[in-house]
Amino acid sequence: MPKITFMGAGSTVFARNVLGDCMCTPALRESEIALYDIDEVRLKESEIILKAINHNVNQDRAVIKTYLGVENRKDALRGADFVVNAIQVGFYDPCTIIDFEVPKKYGLRQTIADTLGIGGIMRALRTIPVLKDFAEDMEEVCPDAWFLNYTNPMAMLSGYMQRYTGVKTVGLCHSVQVCSEGLLKSLGMEDKLEGRKELIAGINHMGWLLEIYDKDGNDLYPEIRKRAAEKNASEKHNDMVRFEYIKRFGYYCTESSEHNAEYNPLFIKSRYPELIDAFNIPLDEYPRRCVNQIAGWEEEKNNILKDGKIEHERSHEYASYIMEAMVTNTPYKIGGNVLNTGLIDNLPSDACVEVPCLVDAMGVNPCHVGRLPVQLAGLNMTNINVQLMTIEAAVTKKRESIYQAAMLDPHTAAELSTDDIVKMCDDLIEAHGDYMKDYK
Repeated sequence: MPKITFMGAGSTVFARNVLGDCMCTPALRESEIALYDIDEVRLKESEIILKAINHNVNQDRAVIKTYLGVENRKDALRGADFVVNAIQVGFYDPCTIIDFEVPKKYGLRQTIADTLGIGGIMRALRTIPVLKDFAEDMEEVCPDAWFLNYTNPMAMLSGYMQRYTGVKTVGLCHSVQVCSEGLLKSLGMEDKLEGRKELIAGINHMGWLLEIYDKDGNDLYPEIRKRAAEKNASEKHNDMVRFEYIKRFGYYCTESSEHNAEYNPLFIKSRYPELIDAFNIPLDEYPRRCVNQIAGWEEEKNNILKDGKIEHERSHEYASYIMEAMVTNTPYKIGGNVLNTGLIDNLPSDACVEVPCLVDAMGVNPCHVGRLPVQLAGLNMTNINVQLMTIEAAVTKKRESIYQAAMLDPHTAAELSTDDIVKMCDDLIEAHGDYMKDYK
């Protein structure tokens, strides 16, 4: 039976979705499931919930074990076939709060700050050292395992693992599989959902819906462009940034407008504060979500358990489908984050790109896409520059490389001077304390 190790199992809702999916999958129902975390309380909560799913949905077929703390990490990983990563180094409090509050003192505002920008840079720099430890343990005790990374910043963390470790790694996001469905529903084109064909490629959170056709082979983009322009001109809604992408760059992208508002220098501008309202941009969105999630967790936990009668239906998360495809040798297509081994011709080979991949018993097999439209490759490159420079900083431990990563960030550079960027980075490094102690 396969062994599935979940790193960061205290992320209870996400662990429920991924591991619940596995327990709903015949080929994975009898798996050994290892839950690993450094937080004893959250680990215990996840154990209770997952054992309830195992009992009610899976007739106790899976074997669930818990492993607490760094001293038990190797045992959690030993013999694993699949390692799912969902850790958050530094938690919401204090690190996420720091990532928002320190830049705000310099006039730099963010929405999510987990993938790019100064928040994404800092999150990567405190997470990559932990992934390095994971990789060393995996190379020793489960060298053939696949590392399924769900933690942001996706391209930085997956790219580090792919370039600097021997661990087989694919990065997985939620946005690819719901991209076109959400777009068509938002434009009143639900009748085009069934049988549609599409191609998505680019980078994580900025993968491009390059082609989309209905079941009869008709190109849907002309109508999409028309309706998106009309909707942005006539009403306030939550996807105005991505609809502006369609208008100005010709294509829709995978991740939400609240994310993409901070991936470029076009929307969040202190010189043009009216853009925030014009494009309905939710500044400080991620801290609000965290506060609400923390405040509502006890109620949510009780609702999930429902007196031990918890149920689960397989979700759209890729993890269980990847495991099933590898275990049964039944091919399955995903949108995966992989090293650019000639997959997108006009992006660099060091980049971690998001492309269609076929999965079977031989692993994750990325598909060649070719060249992106020049304007889309250009937008991707502004993000890739930051990703590669941040990985460089994490590997070399040079503080100067942190400064350079921040200076290359399109939103940060558009708002702050080089001197202020350096001061802000120094303040962040000091505020993060031991998480950043190795960066000289």
